[in-house]
Amino acid sequence: MQVRRLDPVLVDRIAAGEVVERPASAVKELVENALDSGARRIDVAIEEGGRRLIRVSDDGAGMGPDDLALAVDRHATSKIPDGDLSAIATLGFRGEALPSIGSVAVLDIVSRPHGADQGHRIRVDQGVKQAVAPAAHSFGTRVEVRDLFAATPARLKFLKSVRAEAQAVADVVKRLSMAHPQVRFALSGDNLSGFDYVAGEAGIEGLRARLAQAIGAEFRDNSLAVDAVREGFCLSGYAGLPTFHRANALNQYLYVNGRPVRDKLLHGAVRAAYMDYLPSDRHPALALYLQCDPRDVDVNVHPAKAEVRFADPGLVRGLIIGALKQTLAGAMHRSASTLGDRIGAMSAARAGFGGWRAPAPANWDWRASPSLPADVAQAGFGEAPQAAFDSAFTPAADARAYDAPMAVEALDCPLGAARAQIHDTYVIAQTRDGLVIVDQHAAHERLVYERLKRQRLESGVARQMMLIPIIVDLEPADAERLLEHRDALAESGLVVEPFGPGALAVSEAPALLGKADIASIVRDLSDALADENPANPLERRLDHVLATMACHHSVRAGRRLGADEMNALLREMEETPGSGQCNHGRPTYVELKLADVERLFGRR
Repeated sequence: MQVRRLDPVLVDRIAAGEVVERPASAVKELVENALDSGARRIDVAIEEGGRRLIRVSDDGAGMGPDDLALAVDRHATSKIPDGDLSAIATLGFRGEALPSIGSVAVLDIVSRPHGADQGHRIRVDQGVKQAVAPAAHSFGTRVEVRDLFAATPARLKFLKSVRAEAQAVADVVKRLSMAHPQVRFALSGDNLSGFDYVAGEAGIEGLRARLAQAIGAEFRDNSLAVDAVREGFCLSGYAGLPTFHRANALNQYLYVNGRPVRDKLLHGAVRAAYMDYLPSDRHPALALYLQCDPRDVDVNVHPAKAEVRFADPGLVRGLIIGALKQTLAGAMHRSASTLGDRIGAMSAARAGFGGWRAPAPANWDWRASPSLPADVAQAGFGEAPQAAFDSAFTPAADARAYDAPMAVEALDCPLGAARAQIHDTYVIAQTRDGLVIVDQHAAHERLVYERLKRQRLESGVARQMMLIPIIVDLEPADAERLLEHRDALAESGLVVEPFGPGALAVSEAPALLGKADIASIVRDLSDALADENPANPLERRLDHVLATMACHHSVRAGRRLGADEMNALLREMEETPGSGQCNHGRPTYVELKLADVERLFGRR
């Protein structure tokens, strides 16, 4: 078959297949061009999910007639003035976006640079370029894309529903707005919820305000500021508390030099940093911004610039993991504070029907009610209703304060002073401005886990020799799996030896476990190691072993605690990093401010 040169329009359409995958891809390229032009306001409007119309307007530098004519030619760009691909400091640089879009749609560009007397217009219709003509326009640029993929109808079959495409556009604009809080972003169109994010001030406060606009105030209230520097790399942003986790990783926003990316290295580092705090099927919410010298990162490895490659990936991974772990440890016992919002919702719901009360019938007799409990009936019909109920019912839980006097000085501690234990499971503590409810099992589980980890790092987990080895019968495959990890188990304080087919002998166990059910721990460890990814590092597997041991040894629900024990639990929680959530990612306590309680009872 004869080799021939492809038609230029066909070349552009092939390039469009890489650059313009869907309407959201076109929006991304156009908004990035607006940002590179120095725009302070960007307006995006779409119709039918971007298939019929995409309009991006900005107040950036604008283009004159000569630049406008070149902008729609392939590989024509103003963003690499010296031709050095190793130091790219702009979002776009390939010079493919506009000609690629123009090859599969009707592209109209109107632009006027600052200081010019008039603007100019150019149109590219399905790859056919028209002449530049004068046009009335304010300073900046407006780009309109109509009938996307009209020239390649086969591509339309691969698009999703109009609503799905519109939501993809909204996500792209939102991600870009989060990287540039000093720019005003507005989005409008059908099949989506539009927004108008006002421009904020430069710095961390402006970023915090933009994140509240884009992700929500709940993320802002349940996130921690991240700030770390290492060898020319600067990491900043906000990381969600471990208890503020999600079912997927869609709420992880990662940026490199202002460019939103979905990079496996970065997501893997985030996962590793949170592995001590979250269950395997949950994901943290965060927005992280990595700044570095453009020469230390290659952004030219993906057609859509969604992935990057670092000159020293180990340094970047270590920076992210170290910064996130230090930030989470600095939060100490703090957990997600969303209960107040739920209390407010409950109060609002009560207010919706609390003002109406059905009038009692004139001949109503409470003693004849079909809903009357049997215990009340046996207490005697001659009593008043209140007396009957008081005599027939006792509290379902012992909520009495213990005989020991309240530690008044503890009221000023973050978790307050213990006042009571209800259902032999939850500790109630009082603070100066509210109350705290602690799940004793979840809290103690985390404390034991952190103690075991500390022992392992400092001097090895203290072990206690069994007077008589404990024999555990298992399936042969389970026993073999545990023996394969014998060294890791020994580092964690558990010494196992083979004892015939399908059996193990436990000769030593962590001293901290006391009288825990060692056989049950061994069986659970076998299940845990069966689910564990063999690619995970040794430290991760060791932590999994310790977490399983801690779960077995922790104070169980149903155990009665004295005042001293409860207060000791609270004080240790305050001193232990990560104690706001257990090893499974559940919160260990919730806090109610007096204002929340007053809202619940309609006092506010």
